[in-house]
Amino acid sequence: MSKEMIIVGAGPGGLAAAMLLSARGHSVTVVEKQAHVGGRNSSIKLDGFTFDMGPTFLSMPQIAEEIFEESKRNLHDYLDLRELEDMYELIFPDKSFTVTRNAEKMKRTIEQYFPGDGAGYDRFMEETEKKMAALTPILQGKMDRFHHYLQWKVIKALPHLSLGSSLYDQLSKFFSAEQLKLAFTFQSKYLGMSPWECPGAFSILSYMEHAYGIYHPIGGVNQLSEAMARVVKENGGSIQLGNGVQKLLLEGKKVVGVLMEDGSEMKGDEVIVNGDFAHVMTNLVDEGILKKYSKSKLEKKKYSCSTFMIYLGLDKVYDTNHHTIIFADDYKKNVEEITDSKKLSEDPSIYVQNASVTDPTLAPDGKSALYILAPVPNNFSEIDWETHKDTFKGLVFDTLEKKSGFKNLQNHIEVEKVLTPHDWEKEILVYKGATFNLGHQLSQMMVLRPHNRFEELENCWLVGGGTHPGSGLPTILESARITANLLQEKHQNVEKNSVTSHRLERAQ
Repeated sequence: MSKEMIIVGAGPGGLAAAMLLSARGHSVTVVEKQAHVGGRNSSIKLDGFTFDMGPTFLSMPQIAEEIFEESKRNLHDYLDLRELEDMYELIFPDKSFTVTRNAEKMKRTIEQYFPGDGAGYDRFMEETEKKMAALTPILQGKMDRFHHYLQWKVIKALPHLSLGSSLYDQLSKFFSAEQLKLAFTFQSKYLGMSPWECPGAFSILSYMEHAYGIYHPIGGVNQLSEAMARVVKENGGSIQLGNGVQKLLLEGKKVVGVLMEDGSEMKGDEVIVNGDFAHVMTNLVDEGILKKYSKSKLEKKKYSCSTFMIYLGLDKVYDTNHHTIIFADDYKKNVEEITDSKKLSEDPSIYVQNASVTDPTLAPDGKSALYILAPVPNNFSEIDWETHKDTFKGLVFDTLEKKSGFKNLQNHIEVEKVLTPHDWEKEILVYKGATFNLGHQLSQMMVLRPHNRFEELENCWLVGGGTHPGSGLPTILESARITANLLQEKHQNVEKNSVTSHRLERAQ
C-alpha cells in the first residue's frame, strides 16, 4: 500500500531514502530550504568554476551501487567514477610521501621512509579486514534497543570494537614510527575527532581506503546527489527546492506533516528528517516537546570540530596530487586545540583538493578549482569569526606557501569563497558549525545515538550523520537504507495485520 512520505532535506541521506522508497511504490516528496540538492554534498559554482562543498571523494562505492540497484538503477549509468590509486600526498615537517592503494608500492614507500615498519602494513590490513567483516553487520542494521547489544552479530563483534582503546592506540600495534601512525589515523578527522580520543573501532576508516580505494566522480562528488535526485524524479518522486520547513506538524507526539516557511502545510503518513539533527530538534520542534533531546540536553552532547573552507578559482593548474594533507609541526597540539581547548592554532593542519588534475570539467581550460580545508573548533569555542577570518585565511595561505607545492597561490586567484564555522551554522544550518555532526564517542554510538526510528516522536524517522550508523558518505547511505527498510517493515506489518483482521471478521 503506497504511503505519503515527506523527506525534510535533500542531502545524500534524504535523497537515498527517497530513491529507495519511491522505487518501492511510495509517494515521496523531498522538501529543501536551499535552491539546490545535496546539502553538504552539493556543489558551489563561481564564474565557470565548480567545487564540492563538503565531501571530496567517494569511498566504499559498492554501497552506492547497491542502493542504486535496490532502486532499479545502475550507478554507473549516472556517474563516471575514476579511482585515484595514488590516494593522497602527506606532507610532514621533514618529509613527504604518497599514500597509494597499491599494496606492494605502499610497503616499499613505508620501508623507504620508515625502515622496519613495512611488515606492519600487512598485519594492519589482515587484522582490520576481520574487524571490518565483524562490524559491517552492525553498521547495516538497526540499533535502537539495548537488548540489540545481545544480538549474536554484536557479541561476535565485541573483540573487534577495541573498547577502551583509541584509534591511535590501535595503529601503535602495527607501526612504531610516529608519522606513519598519523598517516593511518588522520582519518579520524572525517568524523571531526582526535585520533587520541576516537574509538579504536574506527581503524576501519583507513582500511576502507586501502582495501576499496577512493574515487572521484567526474564533475565532483556532488554528482552523486544530482544522480540520486534524477532517480527520485524518474521514480515519480517530487523534489521541492527553495522553501524550507518551519516546523514539524504535531498531533500530540505524532508527526503528521510539515509547516513550510511560506506558510503552507504539507501532510504525510511519515516524515523522514535529513536536516542536521541538533539544528532540527532545536528549531523545528517547539521547546517542551522533547525530553531526551531537549535544547538543554543537546547543548551538553559532544560534537565534532568545524572546518574553515577556502574555495579558489585559479588561472593555472598546479602539478600536485589530487589530494594533499599538510600536517602541523606539532600535530597533537594542533588537534588538542581544535577539539579540547577550542582555540585557533597558530600552526594549522590543512587539506587541499586539487581535483582539476583529474577532472578538467571543473574549471575553464588552463585553470583549476582548488578546495582548501583547515579543521578548526566548532562554535562552542565562541571564536569571533568576523574578527579572525582574514587573519586565519592569511595564515592558511602562508602555511601552504611555506610547506607545500602551492607557491605564489594568491597571485593566481580569479574567484574566492570562504566558509567559516559561523557560516556553516547560519547559512548551511549546521548546529554550532559542527560539520561532522554529533561526536562519535562510544557514548554516542549505536543504541546511544539518535535512532533511525526517532524515539521521541511517532511517524518520525532519521537519516544522515546524526543517526546510526554515523557520519561520512558510506554510513549516511547506510542510514538511509536502514530507515527505508524499517519503514517498509512497518507498513508490511500494518498491511499484514489488516488482512488478518479482515479475515477474522469474515470468519465471524
